[in-house]
Amino acid sequence: MATAHSTATHAAAPPRATAARTHPIHGMLAAYPLALFTGAFVTDIAYVNTYEITWADFSIWMIAGGLFMGALAAIVGIVDALANRGKPRGRGRRPWPHTLGTTLMLALALVNAFIHSRDGWTSVVPTGIILSGIVALLAVVTSWMGYSLEARQEAK
Repeated sequence: MATAHSTATHAAAPPRATAARTHPIHGMLAAYPLALFTGAFVTDIAYVNTYEITWADFSIWMIAGGLFMGALAAIVGIVDALANRGKPRGRGRRPWPHTLGTTLMLALALVNAFIHSRDGWTSVVPTGIILSGIVALLAVVTSWMGYSLEARQEAK
């Protein structure tokens, strides 16, 4: 009787972490560019509506923070991908769209940082706010793709 109980308990227990499973650090770091790039777009909109230069200053700081954290998340993601290179991938696990989207997002964010380093109105209107909108959209899409990859990996 005790054996049946212990077998049932072990069967219901969640699987233990294995070396093949990824750590959550990449996902945690990837949340920062999502928040910071979308926040920069919101502060650009606030600047256009109020003409208060503080909003433009917030934007460049958020863009710089998003670039820093995005680069950090990319490094962790690359290390994670290299560590799991020889392991079989689950069905539908194609990291290339996520990788290309993230690379494009960071490249456009870098250009946007240079645009936002200008003084006054030209730092945001029209190029800065357009780039902020594109980068924020890319942040949402690439985050969605990245989390979907992780969910499919955990499901298998």
